[in-house]
Amino acid sequence: MNASDYPFPPSVEILYCDHHDWLHGWLRRRLGNAADASDLAHDAFLRLILKPASRGFDSFGEARAYLRAMAQGMCINLWHRREIEQAWLDTLAARPEEYAPSAEHQAIVLEALHEIGAMLLDLPPKAARAFLMAAACQMTDKEVAEELGVSTRMVRKYVAQAMLCCLRSQARQTLDDLSAGGRA
Repeated sequence: MNASDYPFPPSVEILYCDHHDWLHGWLRRRLGNAADASDLAHDAFLRLILKPASRGFDSFGEARAYLRAMAQGMCINLWHRREIEQAWLDTLAARPEEYAPSAEHQAIVLEALHEIGAMLLDLPPKAARAFLMAAACQMTDKEVAEELGVSTRMVRKYVAQAMLCCLRSQARQTLDDLSAGGRA
């Protein structure tokens, strides 16, 4: 199909047939990895299934633009998760082996870090990094300040900003859970 209009809102099946190979190729070039590209392409079409209102494309080009924007966001999320995982692995590698947490504890901590990481995406990068270094890596304010090239007072401000963000996110989650419970 060329860049013509869709005669009607396309189904996920039509979108998949028209765009999957292209999206997979774009993701493979972007990520440098066919397995990750396959996972994200799958997730992109799964999102289309879960949010049918987002399928109201009038043209082939509009559908590709939407899929590319969605896939770009998914790439950023993947890179962010990997950054968090690498920071955690670096922290574990720096600890003596006898103090290494169990595999279960490592998985719990990593999942908590991913949740916190998702909450911190709304923060400026330095505030997010300061919080992770102070909370997850247990670095002192002085160590964080030296790493970021800011004052210790600024580190405390960044950490407080991040903690407030986490509290707001937790409050939103609690409200969502309460409202979901009221609908059951």
